[in-house]
Amino acid sequence: MRAAWYTRYGPAREVFVIGEMPTPTPGHGEVLVRVHASGVNPSDYKSRLGSRGAFAYERIVPHSDGAGVIEAVGPGVSRARVGQRVWLYEGQWQRPLGTAAEYIALPAHLAVPLPEALSFAEGACIGIPAMTAHRCLFADGPVDGATVLVTGGAGAVGHYAIQLARWAGAGMVIATVSGDAKGAHALAGGADHAVNYRNGDAAAEILELTDGHGVDRIVEVDFGGNLPLSEKVLAPNGSVASYASTGNREPTLVYQAFSRRNITFRLVLVYSMPPEAKADAVDDITDALAEGALWHPVGARHSLDDIAAAHEAQEQGAVMGNIVIELP
Repeated sequence: MRAAWYTRYGPAREVFVIGEMPTPTPGHGEVLVRVHASGVNPSDYKSRLGSRGAFAYERIVPHSDGAGVIEAVGPGVSRARVGQRVWLYEGQWQRPLGTAAEYIALPAHLAVPLPEALSFAEGACIGIPAMTAHRCLFADGPVDGATVLVTGGAGAVGHYAIQLARWAGAGMVIATVSGDAKGAHALAGGADHAVNYRNGDAAAEILELTDGHGVDRIVEVDFGGNLPLSEKVLAPNGSVASYASTGNREPTLVYQAFSRRNITFRLVLVYSMPPEAKADAVDDITDALAEGALWHPVGARHSLDDIAAAHEAQEQGAVMGNIVIELP
């Protein structure tokens, strides 16, 4: 099969190799998926640059997300799954061979039925972003009637958080964005309001939108960088669930400012979520997909031969929407 891989960490154009390698065979409890689209996420380029520690494998085929068709099953998996269209998650988590290849063998529960109405490119958008958004939204209970703030509302995780909050009955969904185009993107995803944090006082605008009450839940793209905003806009008994902290990696918080309001802080890494949280996310995402409640904007499409450019685009953060590698 054709695949892309690297045998050392480094810049995309220096380490990627595209070539032929053996097609994997599904083991016990596994399925073999013919990959039609592979999703590129920030964690993929960070891993290529060495964020996961010492290089542990002979070579790494990157990417955890993807979509395709099950072509074979291993022992312990019903043959009824052969021919099923699926979206994939955790394809390369603690494993050397991810979805940047024509085939992947992986545990059957990591291949989730993909509705016929969705393309494979759309299916490749779902995994990490949607499951991260789900955990951030629902780990501290339902959001029915709640006011939800999604920082970075035009990003992949933020985009799904807006949609899932709307699907789950949130009373108001506010997104913060850095420009008009991103604001329009967040509103198209279902946000009630898009607040441009580069223009004016974002906290004052959020408090005005909520009649001074503040927000009940924050889905946070930059924990440290946005702590001053969180301190100003969180309502009593609110919570912050953060999946990144790039603006300030070692933040200091004013304890009393948050403890007086009984605020909950939750740090989220999708890969190490409890198994029951992953199962809940898959169930809810499946229901939302069946109801047509989720939109999956593909911001850029690349071929396998152009995987270095796809990684560079993800590193630069210039693409609005998901970046996908298509394998015809």
